Amino acid sequence: MKTVILGIVLSIVMTPVMATTQAAEEALSNYRQLGVTSFDAQAGQQLWQQDFDGRQCASCHGEDLTQNGKHVKTKKTLKPMAPSVNSGRFTKIKKIEKWFKRNCKWTLGRECSPQEKGNMLVWLIEQ
Repeated sequence: MKTVILGIVLSIVMTPVMATTQAAEEALSNYRQLGVTSFDAQAGQQLWQQDFDGRQCASCHGEDLTQNGKHVKTKKTLKPMAPSVNSGRFTKIKKIEKWFKRNCKWTLGRECSPQEKGNMLVWLIEQ
């Protein structure tokens, strides 16, 4: 009986992590199909902190990704980016792509390349 309960608890706890991994792996696989050969979490972190005409990812999402952020223009509260505290992050490939497209355009003034998205994604899922 204890084994069954432990199995149920582990499946409930691990499901968000597995979903995050699946969607993130699917996104990374898509970027590889577009010619990216490797990803660099450190480059992803640098992109996160890089200034683009007064904007950076951290402007809204913050430096501590385990905490809420706040959009600089709308003042809307943004849930933590770190999947370690927000199990809803990076669980659906469509949302990953939607938010990369929207946020890269707003922050960088252009869409992110597959390399940039992959670098940032590998860094973000470590948080």
